[in-house]
Amino acid sequence: MKIYHGSIEIVKTPEIREPNRTLDYGIGFYATTSYEQAVFWVKRRLLEKRLSKGYVNVYEFDVNSVENIKCLEFSMPNESWVDFVMQNRTQKDFKHDYDIVYGPVANDRVYAAFALYEGGLIDKQILISELKTYKLVDQYLFHTDKSLRTIGFVEAKEIVL
Repeated sequence: MKIYHGSIEIVKTPEIREPNRTLDYGIGFYATTSYEQAVFWVKRRLLEKRLSKGYVNVYEFDVNSVENIKCLEFSMPNESWVDFVMQNRTQKDFKHDYDIVYGPVANDRVYAAFALYEGGLIDKQILISELKTYKLVDQYLFHTDKSLRTIGFVEAKEIVL
């Protein structure tokens, strides 16, 4: 299966890097099955860094090689997904032991809904109902070096602003 990672660099050898901000699923290497989402990630980074050129890195993900890998999958926004994302985003020392996490991307509209939930303005069930109305793309987190061995670099497609 093809997956994509948007970056300002060509990333032939993905690695686990400590992020400069909290992320949905924790520390690791993020990718998506949506080429359009990867392009969006590139363009956002280019605007942040005031650069004009970035890349969508394409990988082949060997889904058959995950039998000895600990995976967590969220097929849609639900209570467990909300709790997991909130733990990763709000608990500074939260750690999990999954090799790969898969589920919806919490985009900017989702974060606005999360902010209402965090502020106590809506409850979890209203948040989940709201999230289910959004068309959410997916994301994979490769959280361990072991999990990174399931993906192989194919090519990098240049994205220009």
